[in-house]
Amino acid sequence: MSKLNAIGLDGKKAKKLSSELNDLLSNYQVFYMNVRGFHWNIQGEKFFELHLKFEELYNNLLLKVDEIAERVLTLGDTPVHAYSDYITRAKIKEAKNIHDGKDAVARILESFKITITKQRELLELAAEAGDEGTNALMSDYIREQEKLVWMYSATLKK
Repeated sequence: MSKLNAIGLDGKKAKKLSSELNDLLSNYQVFYMNVRGFHWNIQGEKFFELHLKFEELYNNLLLKVDEIAERVLTLGDTPVHAYSDYITRAKIKEAKNIHDGKDAVARILESFKITITKQRELLELAAEAGDEGTNALMSDYIREQEKLVWMYSATLKK
């Protein structure tokens, strides 16, 4: 018989979920800092529009960072919290000195692709573990981000 954690989930499955959530957390932290940089450094014709959209996005990403870290804690583990860990764990790479709006949006779309893919993997793991809390969180993120992908993609069309 497996040992259950404080919220009644199999401890080994919860540990695996926590590890994968820490990977997601790492991606979100790098994504957040990239978008902060886009917000600060954007130039050109669409400055006002993109400056505001990037601020909305980084505020949203920061909320998700906190929610994911708290989910890791709820599962009985410790969220990663060193930037060196984020860089080594994240598939999203740092973006430096991006001034062009189309380049920034393309990088945002690539980051969403990475996070949505990871969140779908977490949905499967959460289902196997009977973890409705993680499942609900990931489902909400995916639904919201799929719409954002559509909207940001529209800005790249001529």
